[in-house]
Amino acid sequence: MTVDPQRVLVFVERRWEQSIVPSLVEYIRIPAKSPAFDREWREHGHLDRAVALIEQWSRARPIEGLRVNVVRLGGRTPVILMEIPGHADDTVLLYGHLDKQPEMTGWAEGLGPWTPVRRGDRLYGRGSGDDGYAAFAALTAIEALQEQRVPHARAVVLVEACEESGSVDLPFYVDALADRLGTPSLVVCLDSGCGNYESLWATTSLRGIVNGVLTVEVLAEGVHSGAASGIVPSSFRILRGLLARIEDARTGEILPRDFHVEIPPERLEQARAVAAVLGHEIHGKFPLVPGMRPAADDPLEVLLNGTWRPALAVIGAAGLPALEDGGNVLRPTTSVKVSLRLPPTTDATRAAGRLKAILEADPPYGARVTFTPDAEASGWNAPAMSPWLLASMDRASAAYFGKPVMLEGTGGSIPFMSMLGERFPRAQFLITGVLGPGSNAHGPNEFLHLPTAARVTACVAHVLADHYRTGRG
Repeated sequence: MTVDPQRVLVFVERRWEQSIVPSLVEYIRIPAKSPAFDREWREHGHLDRAVALIEQWSRARPIEGLRVNVVRLGGRTPVILMEIPGHADDTVLLYGHLDKQPEMTGWAEGLGPWTPVRRGDRLYGRGSGDDGYAAFAALTAIEALQEQRVPHARAVVLVEACEESGSVDLPFYVDALADRLGTPSLVVCLDSGCGNYESLWATTSLRGIVNGVLTVEVLAEGVHSGAASGIVPSSFRILRGLLARIEDARTGEILPRDFHVEIPPERLEQARAVAAVLGHEIHGKFPLVPGMRPAADDPLEVLLNGTWRPALAVIGAAGLPALEDGGNVLRPTTSVKVSLRLPPTTDATRAAGRLKAILEADPPYGARVTFTPDAEASGWNAPAMSPWLLASMDRASAAYFGKPVMLEGTGGSIPFMSMLGERFPRAQFLITGVLGPGSNAHGPNEFLHLPTAARVTACVAHVLADHYRTGRG
């Protein structure tokens, strides 16, 4: 039996409006920050509350044979494992996460990270699109098929609570649950983005990442700047020089060639297609201040800079007093937390070692310089896409969005994808999501675009049906 797209969309939109949105409203209220941002997550219990909310909603779904389990390994964040028997033993793995980024400042009036607000098609609040919706969408896609009695393969839904901390707990669960996860021939990840809200977008690559803390120490204690400046080198000036070993301050180009790769020809062609569709919308989705320009003018270069080229960001600092507390003192130390985004095919462990070696070599003036990596994750480049999957995504996008599917690389990281790619080299991947223009995951005013979320849900149902009919094996 084949899918009736109109019937699927009506069912999915009704489920979203009547059941998913009210549950997401409650989910947004929970400050379920990832362990990297809430060291006392066990005591606070917020992650457990988010797990309980999704578990309760999932158990109430009228899905034939659904089994819902919360699995806890000692000392680690929990995972939710859901299993749905299918009409074939072949397995589809659907993935999402429920942990959240921290609050961030700058929310607009009336909005806040833990304050759910619906305005038209947008549901505001932390975690709405990254990635609280995923578990709801995955089960609803399966439920939509069963409502029409359309067959599907065995499905496993895995929802973790540590993704925003680099998925450090997940490998242990993948090992412990190996028999229940099986060997999926299709992986569906609902934690990515979309270039606009007018098509189904499939992610073909993800950048890797190395985070770490760079510290420069010059004094045992702070001293009067009038007496010491010009004599004792500033820790901040030394730190600037060290960062200049990595990044050209004028252009933002990463200087060591170790961190660059040759972009595969097929990814260049896909990037050209996306650049032709989006043009200056690629950078227009960011809230630039008036007069600010992107790092490049050519949309293709902008896209490649954000998906296949390394880039450095300073994401935290210590040793710098607040402005109102800044006295005339030559400070003893400066620390910054840096985030180096890596091309999809760069080995993150090797890159972390190289970054440490470059920053700590030959410290200027004999200053004490240390670089301590605290997170690393390799990127991911999708395997060649099977004709059935490409055709299925294209049909689904046409059915539910009215436009062809778009394929693009993404600048962020999903550590689990690299892990799965190594473990299941023959699997096909549909990596998609709802983080489109303005949705601002990780920042203030994060929102979920509800019509897109419903249509992506319907697209997943469509692909699952096609997988059973033509994509297995």
